[in-house]
Amino acid sequence: MKTESLHPRDALFESNERAPALPVCDHYAGVPARMAKSLQMQGELGPVFDVTLDCEDGAPVGGEAEHAAHVAELLVSPANRFDRVGARVHPADHPSFEQDVDTLVKTAGERLAYLMVPKVSGLAQTTRAVEAIDAAARRHGLARQVPVHALIETHGGLREVFDIAALPRIESLSFGLMDFVSAHRGAIPQAGMSALGQFEHPLVLRAKLEIAAACHAAGKTPSHCVVTEFRRASLLQEAATKACRQLGYLRMWSIHPDQIRPIVEAFAPTAAETDMATEILMAARAARWAPISHRDTLHDRASYRYFWHVLERAHRTGQPLPAEVREVFFEDDLT
Repeated sequence: MKTESLHPRDALFESNERAPALPVCDHYAGVPARMAKSLQMQGELGPVFDVTLDCEDGAPVGGEAEHAAHVAELLVSPANRFDRVGARVHPADHPSFEQDVDTLVKTAGERLAYLMVPKVSGLAQTTRAVEAIDAAARRHGLARQVPVHALIETHGGLREVFDIAALPRIESLSFGLMDFVSAHRGAIPQAGMSALGQFEHPLVLRAKLEIAAACHAAGKTPSHCVVTEFRRASLLQEAATKACRQLGYLRMWSIHPDQIRPIVEAFAPTAAETDMATEILMAARAARWAPISHRDTLHDRASYRYFWHVLERAHRTGQPLPAEVREVFFEDDLT
């Protein structure tokens, strides 16, 4: 039986360090048929990825209200099996923003995994957007707070990214590659929007690093941007690996169903990493988190925290774990 005081979340982290463990892939869909297909895929694969239903780019001009209502209906439908479906609303300065928020919170507030706010111009606008979401929750008698994600794709948003990440109501920040490059008025070449070129241009790379650093400083989840060459799996795999292994991202956007599995695989730890984390954490737990020696190397709480993150990511990406490990560390997830 799991002893609560011996669980890594309780023994190794202070309460303010326990960041939510989000799925590593965030799949976007805005066209009705693709939204339905995305929910079907999530039902088949399990909650190893989130689905974001898009009210911004998915809504036809003049049909914003109807589109938001349809998204809300999908959120409360049986197709949302795991409550890991969120929605992207219009930017906070768009006429449809408050209508999006009100419709989604009123109809589906209890089921929303999060609301994504795009194109935030800075701390002040992000704060106002969060306040509008919370006001809608109060207006409709919602007991819970809907998690808020924000999309950093403007100069102002990047300039104040550390302050935005520090907002208590922010759960995750994403990098908006395409709009960020476009905001440079042609100074960044088109290659800066490509799968691998985005890792080479200094201005783009700086933005990625700032967002990742801000999120980690505040205990939030940094989410990497899109790869638009969705038919070239090798490019996506390389980009996802770079984002995870070199830039510290914990999550990545998918814009095509074929991108979901490669992203999940790229963000998963290797079998060797998972095995080592398992061995060390089981031994550390037996020692009640006192220092141990493992393969002639000393480990203590600092390295235990690292290996817990590895093991938790293995669990989130559906990696096979020994029954004892699942029972001891992930009992609450077993149904």
